[in-house]
Amino acid sequence: MAANAKTIGLGIVVVFALYVIITDPHTAAGYVELGFEGISAAASAVGDFMTWVARGGDSG
Repeated sequence: MAANAKTIGLGIVVVFALYVIITDPHTAAGYVELGFEGISAAASAVGDFMTWVARGGDSG
């Protein structure tokens, strides 16, 4: 039952994404840019954390 709900939910998301891409490509491009900015910020934060850990976790 849960697998069916998950599949239906994923299908709805895919249909919505295709609808936005087809009807308003400019907005879809903005969403993609926003997603990449989020991924970039997350990767930067992980890099900062790893640098902090490699330096011994000193807070100063």
